[in-house]
Amino acid sequence: MLHLFRKSFFTDAEKQRISKAVKTAEAMTSGEIKVYVESNCKKAVMGRAIEVFQSLELEKTRDRNAVLFYIAHRSRKFGILGDEGIHRHVQEAFWHQLKEEMETYFKNGQYTEGLEYGILRAGEKLKHHFPHQGDDVNEISDDIAEGR
Repeated sequence: MLHLFRKSFFTDAEKQRISKAVKTAEAMTSGEIKVYVESNCKKAVMGRAIEVFQSLELEKTRDRNAVLFYIAHRSRKFGILGDEGIHRHVQEAFWHQLKEEMETYFKNGQYTEGLEYGILRAGEKLKHHFPHQGDDVNEISDDIAEGR
């Protein structure tokens, strides 16, 4: 109920913390991380995450190593989707474990902290398989993308 009267699910300060976590994680890797938040998800969460991934053109990164954190806050759903480059290295077990770890935060209403944790863990995995290179460019905005 806390978020019903906000224009956005996250406050400006929380958005800044999340964007800072994205910047910190991406400083270690050539990978890209994106957070997308919307109110409702009326279908299977991973199906919707794939739609969002494609609509944001995350599959167009140079090394196919983008990661999407998708949240539908009113529906109480979230998913994590890694493109084929990173998924090939970490497999489904990593995403499942990371989701469970983040759920611990979310169940306590700590959405910002949960996202920070997940983003930094994903950054560590990306760093291991896709270390930062001198010619890396930020291919995707670090800001949170918001749907309806």
